[in-house]
Amino acid sequence: MSMKRIVRVSLEHPTSAVCVAGVETLVDIYGSVPEGTEMFEVYGTPGVDIYISPSVERGRERADARRWHVDTGLEIIVVMNSPSNDLNDSHVQISYHSSHEPLPLAYAVLYLTCVDIALDCDLNCEGRQNRSFVDKRQWVWGPSGYGAILLVNCDKDDPNCYDQDNCDQHVHCLQDLEDMSIMVLRTQGPAALFDDHRLILHTSSYDAKWARVFHTCGPEDSCEAYRHVLGQNKVSYEVPRFHGDEERFFVEGLSFPDASFTGLVSFHVTLLDDSNEDFSESPIFTDTVVFRVAPWIMTPSTLPPLEVYVCRVGNNTCFVDAVAELARKAGCKLTICPQNENRNDRWIQDEMELGYVEAPHKTFPVVFDSPRNGELQDFPYKRILGPDFGYVTREPQDSSVSGLDSFGNLEVSPPVVANGKEYPLGRILIGGNLPGSSGRRVTQVVRDFLHAQRVQPPVELFVDWLAVGHVDEFLSFVPAPDGKGFRMLLASPGACFKLFQEKQKWGHGRALLFKGVVGDKQINTVSINQVLSNANLISYNKFVQSCIDWNREVLKQELGLTEQDIIDIPQLFKIERRKAVAFFPDLVNMLVLGKHLGIPKPFGPIINGRCCLEEKVQSLLEPLGLHCTFIDDFTPYHMLHGEVHCGTNVRRQPFSFKWWNMVP
Repeated sequence: MSMKRIVRVSLEHPTSAVCVAGVETLVDIYGSVPEGTEMFEVYGTPGVDIYISPSVERGRERADARRWHVDTGLEIIVVMNSPSNDLNDSHVQISYHSSHEPLPLAYAVLYLTCVDIALDCDLNCEGRQNRSFVDKRQWVWGPSGYGAILLVNCDKDDPNCYDQDNCDQHVHCLQDLEDMSIMVLRTQGPAALFDDHRLILHTSSYDAKWARVFHTCGPEDSCEAYRHVLGQNKVSYEVPRFHGDEERFFVEGLSFPDASFTGLVSFHVTLLDDSNEDFSESPIFTDTVVFRVAPWIMTPSTLPPLEVYVCRVGNNTCFVDAVAELARKAGCKLTICPQNENRNDRWIQDEMELGYVEAPHKTFPVVFDSPRNGELQDFPYKRILGPDFGYVTREPQDSSVSGLDSFGNLEVSPPVVANGKEYPLGRILIGGNLPGSSGRRVTQVVRDFLHAQRVQPPVELFVDWLAVGHVDEFLSFVPAPDGKGFRMLLASPGACFKLFQEKQKWGHGRALLFKGVVGDKQINTVSINQVLSNANLISYNKFVQSCIDWNREVLKQELGLTEQDIIDIPQLFKIERRKAVAFFPDLVNMLVLGKHLGIPKPFGPIINGRCCLEEKVQSLLEPLGLHCTFIDDFTPYHMLHGEVHCGTNVRRQPFSFKWWNMVP
């Protein structure tokens, strides 16, 4: 911090002062001006720059070899840019003059010792033309911005530990240090200065809740050398002087941004003068750095897949095999959660969302564990948390969790531009109720967390008309080679009725839905004619279409989409307990693995040997270079009000765009 220190000189005896390289020191001469003084001269030894500031209007001038009128508004400013080799090895001399006397009336001498102190870290300012004007006390967004970045150390690098790395005050393995940001304290100056001066590293009690600092106090290849010195219950630390001119500190984040935490954490180093036994210590200089805790970032389905997750339960062997084959085609790793771990909870999409955190020095995936807490509740913590794979969760203190808190109700769009605003990491989509209504919403702690990340501002859609109530029941995104680089798929009863009416017109009204479904329960087939003559089904789907159309307009507005960016996928819904569920397997609830799509097999009407629903979907998506694979999920998923997307999860490549280059 560039703060001016005031030093008063005396005529009775020389004065000594400590100054910090590059920091201005004000010299106060007015307490010792001899009687009759009209003017003064000021000189400095080599390396001491002296300026006179006659007034605010005139600015500063170099003192040089001239006399100055004594004026109470005048300031003498001293600056040294190089640290001293010895105590008091530089000085400033002031001579006082009267027009009536040929010789100076008196002299005052100020001896100076210069020390260079800097608290440094990676300010991530590659995009700036001139890095010398970076203010470490600020954190600036954007491509020409700057600021240090801190990762929440929420992984578990030591497999022998039960908790995450940031859950205690120890470094358990050296790999843990790779997740931390380095902060360096550099000091140059006479060693004797620190016989009666101290360096204190400190933070506020508020900031201490969000980060922890370790100091290297021994060989860096030993975990025992890393001592917890700041954070949580520790707000200050006296830096020992036994390592020389440079001290290294390792900083870890303890919590993601949230409703009560902006994400900014400040650390300071202060030089204290303890040379006067009769007075308490006085601060000479403080340097400050500000870190921003990296946000948790979601990945849209348009990013390349790395790993697919699926649960094996009693009746989904064929489904798991189909997903495995799709993952093989897409070149993805496959992870199967066995039945003894999932305890027949197959809804792995609902249990967790896979995202990541990123700093210039490190990127790693982080699983966000939903508050739904089904039988899969232990899987993210016990099986996914590990070396370079972090974990975060948010759970309400009360019992306010609803079906909307499952993470099939948490999606993110690809990058978009809307209303003149760029969203290079897309926007989070969550489902809720209509404005002013009292229906279901995502629990407050999850909404607060998502909003606090800032880089993917959430959009709340209307899903309370659905029985399950998830956004993935009526929308998804697929990659595209043109336009915005993607298409948004929306479930469309209107498109389905139009398709069926065309088939009926061409004499296929007796073609049956659900023919060929294999399962424990007998599924009654339904013809196109029966669908189109079912007044209740038609009426209800008009209501469903109106709900989807509401969301369509919100999405067009909030994501900057046009009709050319949207593909209507034929789909019908039926009513159960006054809410909507899919009439046949929900086609938009698909698994997107690059160009390979795992789509619920709809068991639609067979016309000329082909399912007309599959044929229609292929005609809409395959021109985009996509490959459609229809997976039979009818019995193990559809009958339980879920589909392929609900029963799978995907870890994806992070965005190439760096989050700190955006402007929220």
